[in-house]
Amino acid sequence: MLRELKALFSPHEPLAAMGADFARMIELTGESVREAGEAYFGPDPLDEEAENTIRRRDIQVNKLQRQIRRQVVAHLSLDRTRSDVPYCLLVMSLVKDVERLGDYAKNLAGIRSLHPGALPDDDLVRELSRMRDWVGDEYRILTQIFETHDERRARELVVEGRNIARRLDRMIEEVVEADFPGRTMAVLVLGIRFYKRIVAHLVNVLTGVVQPLHKLDYYDEDW
Repeated sequence: MLRELKALFSPHEPLAAMGADFARMIELTGESVREAGEAYFGPDPLDEEAENTIRRRDIQVNKLQRQIRRQVVAHLSLDRTRSDVPYCLLVMSLVKDVERLGDYAKNLAGIRSLHPGALPDDDLVRELSRMRDWVGDEYRILTQIFETHDERRARELVVEGRNIARRLDRMIEEVVEADFPGRTMAVLVLGIRFYKRIVAHLVNVLTGVVQPLHKLDYYDEDW
């Protein structure tokens, strides 16, 4: 799928604008996810202006998603575009996942205000922070994968993401069994769940470039 999707977005195609909008969605949500993560693990919650910045980006992402939908509909209304139908459906699925990444960044930033001080400096929080770093690295690699058609690297990241998502599920049980104060436990459980969803949607985007259309989103199933 990756090579065909790249061709559809090439400058020689009428949907080049769609490719630019999709890349912009990834860029905007990446910025928000990184800033939300810095706030979540930092000593203080985001201030009002920083939270508003994330909200404004989310509005931009939503507008880009609607714009891409219009572009797809307009493109498929042409008689000569029948062969592009599978890839247009793929684009519709991918932009849905990227839009959700913006929502979870907003959620992650919001819950930090529930915890007035820094999160505990223990092994579990440090492990979660390393997963935050993986998310940031995957975002940077994602653009490269689209540019270089690197299906091998995409498959490696899908496997890594699957393993991280499973580990995040187990971490919730560990938080519940630990002796954290109620407010700390709530913020940790919510943070883990939001990171689980962020990882899942990033992996869904990657499955879109290495799996057939009918298997999209099945990041936790056998290929």
